[in-house]
Amino acid sequence: MPALTAEHLARLRAIGWRYEDAVAAALPEGRLARVIAQHRNGYRLHDGESEFGAQPATRFLRRGDDAAARPAVGDFVRLGAQPPWRIEQVLPRRSLLRRAAAGERHERQVIAANVDTVFVVMGLDGDFNPRRVERYLALIEGSGARPVVVLTKLDLVEPALAAARRDQLARALPAVEQHAVNAKDRTEVAVLLAHLQPGDTGVLVGSSGAGKSTLTNTLLGVERQATAAVRARDSRGRHTTTARALIRLPSGGCLIDTPGMREVKLTGEEELGAASFADIEALALACRFGDCAHGNEPGCAVRAALESGALDPARWASFRKLRAELAAAEEALEAQLRRKAQARVANKALGQRLRQKYGRR
Repeated sequence: MPALTAEHLARLRAIGWRYEDAVAAALPEGRLARVIAQHRNGYRLHDGESEFGAQPATRFLRRGDDAAARPAVGDFVRLGAQPPWRIEQVLPRRSLLRRAAAGERHERQVIAANVDTVFVVMGLDGDFNPRRVERYLALIEGSGARPVVVLTKLDLVEPALAAARRDQLARALPAVEQHAVNAKDRTEVAVLLAHLQPGDTGVLVGSSGAGKSTLTNTLLGVERQATAAVRARDSRGRHTTTARALIRLPSGGCLIDTPGMREVKLTGEEELGAASFADIEALALACRFGDCAHGNEPGCAVRAALESGALDPARWASFRKLRAELAAAEEALEAQLRRKAQARVANKALGQRLRQKYGRR
């Protein structure tokens, strides 16, 4: 690949490029760009100067391969040297946020790549659910990105209720940065711009109707993303955002808006203690017995904290539920990996038998 000019590198940095110059210089010949959207008929890319379409190389479409290896929104990719543009390589990622896809089959779904901050958006209205935030934090931990909780609908909720819910979440998650805002007020959402400076990339996650698209529009300064009213009975919205899209902001950063998630499933690779339950893990380590089940064992620090009120029973129940779910997800992931390994061995053996019988072709 010809050496990148300072002008070219400046354009790439405008869309979040953070690689050392030597990385690009060592790549085979081709064009560099970032994935800004994915559709059924292909990808939309941006090279810092213009937006264009591209198709993935055939190897990315093989069934049975890890979906995380395919290009995703936020990825930097290398294309062929000439049009029609085809994605030949996904550059190493600095972070990867994913979840287990909805449904019975255990498949991991990429939410976004190369993001620095994950904004967990939740309304202070009927959408308020601290247990859901804990799930998001479990997914974010280990992704390489930092979490920031954004509580929206501050203008639509009674001040006393808003204050109580903010305090509740702050007590439950004291180590997580949190902001309560009116998502339509540019002055209030400006607090998020500290994470969206040149070179930064953020992604919005949350339920439909939480205010992700409204936040995007306010940060952008124009009504680009479609928005809709929420249902009165549960404050949930319709899926006005139907696909992930990376948008360049006037602040110089990039922001990825995502469709609302009805289900936040663990992949089996999370660390609950390192996410939002470090306090519970610390209590468990203080128990008299290392194999304490936190039931009727003497010297159980967890039970003592529950009885004294130091540990919220709802958080303890949430931890136990997520721990059981994580164990099941780990088992499903291991089973899936075993099946894939067995299939590779069987396919290799079949190939050898066919070559022995018919010769090489």
